[in-house]
Amino acid sequence: MTGLRTALRRGFDRAERALDQLFGADWNPLAHLGTIGWFLFWTVAITGIYLFVFFDTGVTAAYSSVEWLSQDHWWHAGVARSVHRYASDLMVLVMFTHLIREFAMDRYRGTRWFSWVTGVPVIWFVYLSGITGYWLVWDKLAQYVAVTTTELLDTLGIFGEPIARNFLAPDMLSGRFFTLMVFLHIAIPLLLLLLMWIHIQRITDARTRPPRGLAIILLVALVAGALAFPAPLQGAADLATVPQRIGIDWLLLSLYPVIESVPSGVIWAGVLVFTILLVGLPWLPPKSEGGAAQVFLDFCNGCGRCVADCPYTAITLEPRSDDAPFQFEVAVNSARCVACGICMGSCPSSSPFRRSGDLITGIDLPDYPLAELRAKVIDAAEALTGGAGSGRVLTLACGHGAGQGAAPGRVELPCVAMAPPAIFDYIISRGLADGVCIAGCAERDCQNRFGVEWTRQRIARERDPYLRARVPRERLLTVWAGVTEEKRLGRDIAAFSQRLAALPAFENIRPIADEEKAAVQKTTSRSAAE
Repeated sequence: MTGLRTALRRGFDRAERALDQLFGADWNPLAHLGTIGWFLFWTVAITGIYLFVFFDTGVTAAYSSVEWLSQDHWWHAGVARSVHRYASDLMVLVMFTHLIREFAMDRYRGTRWFSWVTGVPVIWFVYLSGITGYWLVWDKLAQYVAVTTTELLDTLGIFGEPIARNFLAPDMLSGRFFTLMVFLHIAIPLLLLLLMWIHIQRITDARTRPPRGLAIILLVALVAGALAFPAPLQGAADLATVPQRIGIDWLLLSLYPVIESVPSGVIWAGVLVFTILLVGLPWLPPKSEGGAAQVFLDFCNGCGRCVADCPYTAITLEPRSDDAPFQFEVAVNSARCVACGICMGSCPSSSPFRRSGDLITGIDLPDYPLAELRAKVIDAAEALTGGAGSGRVLTLACGHGAGQGAAPGRVELPCVAMAPPAIFDYIISRGLADGVCIAGCAERDCQNRFGVEWTRQRIARERDPYLRARVPRERLLTVWAGVTEEKRLGRDIAAFSQRLAALPAFENIRPIADEEKAAVQKTTSRSAAE
């Protein structure tokens, strides 16, 4: 499973790099699949409401009204119908691409299971919405879909009498059937909207709108497609005959040829197994995650910065439970924490400059505390070659980007936003390196949603905790690169090293004091013992 995820992820990264050239990192469609899905839903809903104004229920009136709006009023209602159709198809494609991409990025296991599992019923409701929509057209394709569907449903044996009997002859179908279909075609999308809302409930500041420019591109493409290739009508349905040749919508109706040729028991078993497999995938096998963040009240004043920065609503403010003179404290919901460490990087007390005592911060990762990060930084600095001023670069790298894996002078993090800005100051002011490279995920899509954005804002002094003004910006390099961009990262670091070597010597270096070394050695010894 790991090998499959790795191959898929590298494939997506290459495709996204190509799309970066066309759309830019901010508008890359593969990085906005979730928001594009929402946009397409509302596009389908709005065009559907517009079409309903012209639609008439009834055995003959249904097709006649669709034919009338498609031909006599093609320039508005006909275009709306085609946009409605193509947006529905595109929503299926986006939905499955989103599912495969989240699998490839390993963002479906562990504490992220909720969004994955609640997304499974969304798949079936999208299909139900599309199928009931096809029935309303009541052309030959709709007749084929209706007969095939009802025959399959009848095999369940849960209805008082076979539903397919309604389609044996023209006089057996009444207008009430189309009234029922209209009701279902409204009710099912409403339930779909509810499921989509539930799907994003464990995500902080969930984005449901794509960038405006990308939305405009999508809408223009849908309208252009509707004008160039209007959604076809395949002739009025005739229950006295069996359709011989029809055009299939291979995105929404791809299973229908299979339903015709495979026993119904196999179809239902396949649907059940597919659903159970998708629901159980987060535990096949379960993900081994680091321990949830821990709060140390002696160092927490309840400022709420970690609450604002957490991407997964795993941290909340609660009334103070000790005697400290603060109104709030923070609490961590371990069922939602993914151990990204962003909260540690946001805490004002996360300072590596402490010279005595244990290095403890207000909120910390039990498996990767700030003290261990400081110790790893010092060890990585000792592995650098050359003396001060020679262009030594110490790299803090995200474990999900081009900097993943061990390398001299590199410290791997679950997210670069785990590193508080004070650690950059510490590396440079203590002379551990001539410059710091912050190597994060690809700019288009951070593995932990806000890691790239928060790191940028902290360095730019736009978000607490701020990088101190005394830190020379020319000694910091940020590289946002995906897993297939290792060579690019290497080239950027080499060029950065050359620029550092050409800079005047940094004069404000204060070497690590003896008590700091002792504290670091104590941390290193404790980690080795554990």
